[in-house]
Amino acid sequence: MTEGPTRVLVIDDSALYRQMLQNLLRRIPGVEVVGTAGDGLEALDLVERLRPDLVTLDVQMPNMDGLEFLRALRVRKIPVGAIMVSSLTSHGAKATTDALLEGAFDFILKPVGSDLLAGREALLKELAAKVTAFRNAAAPAPPRATPREAALPKTGAAPTTAIVIGTSTGGPAALRAVVPLLPATLPVPVLVVQHIPAAFSAPLAQRLNDTSAIRVSEAEAGMAVEPGRVIVAAGGHHLALVRRGERVVCALHDDPPRHGCRPSVDVLLESAVAVFGGPMTAVILTGMGRDGAEGCRLVKRHGGRVLAQTPEGCAVYGMPKAVIEAGLADAVVPLERMAEAILAEVRPT
Repeated sequence: MTEGPTRVLVIDDSALYRQMLQNLLRRIPGVEVVGTAGDGLEALDLVERLRPDLVTLDVQMPNMDGLEFLRALRVRKIPVGAIMVSSLTSHGAKATTDALLEGAFDFILKPVGSDLLAGREALLKELAAKVTAFRNAAAPAPPRATPREAALPKTGAAPTTAIVIGTSTGGPAALRAVVPLLPATLPVPVLVVQHIPAAFSAPLAQRLNDTSAIRVSEAEAGMAVEPGRVIVAAGGHHLALVRRGERVVCALHDDPPRHGCRPSVDVLLESAVAVFGGPMTAVILTGMGRDGAEGCRLVKRHGGRVLAQTPEGCAVYGMPKAVIEAGLADAVVPLERMAEAILAEVRPT
């Protein structure tokens, strides 16, 4: 993205919603609304001509919906970011999850309720946060010198006992690049925290399961934590692990958010260390904020290891950066090699 304002195209089939989004975006410093479109087909022509940096994209539209539009952008190799504008319905959640898996930067929820003014202000706050995150992610990164960290992790004698993956913005697409490469015979369990609302974690788990050999499930209270299984934290609830006799099972609770997040990576890591101890592995992928950093410190203190994603390929280089700058990363790994790195932790030579 070039220097200057972030150029935004608003795409929504509702004229009223298009106008509202335009008005809100114009209140955000550093944003220029360059046009609007009523569906994906109209938007494709405008994107070609106007070359925006970012689109706000309705999920459900006639002629060409948001998901079809994203796929068309990829076919045409048009570099533009997308923030999905989703309704909190079953269909809206599934469609938005698919869009995130296709590489949409993030999403916002359409306001609900009778207080229109409060809804607009909440939407403005969300828009400002997402657009700012996009602008920061698109800014040129300063030169780095970390050749040692860029290599795959060294293997050792003791295999890991469990894998915990933490991610946020950009996470669904990152998980799609990692989870389907894990074998069904993986000899350890994998636990995933993706910062996402309650309605979205089940579709995410289902979509990952559909494309993976390894089983992928949304966490439920009492669910067994077993080798050869990936468990995705339920949106809106913290995921913790507890031991019941010989078994380790999932526990969901509604304690206050940690770092503004529920589920929280730190919460899961703390409980995983208590249950598994020893050489477990934390994997921190793309995401905003620093959730997971303190949990990784605990993992290291108990003899575990930490893998972090390289800045290149991160939608937002916040969570991995916090871990790396704290000196907690044993290896900084490109996303396309993260599954390989995880398998090296599980089956060291």
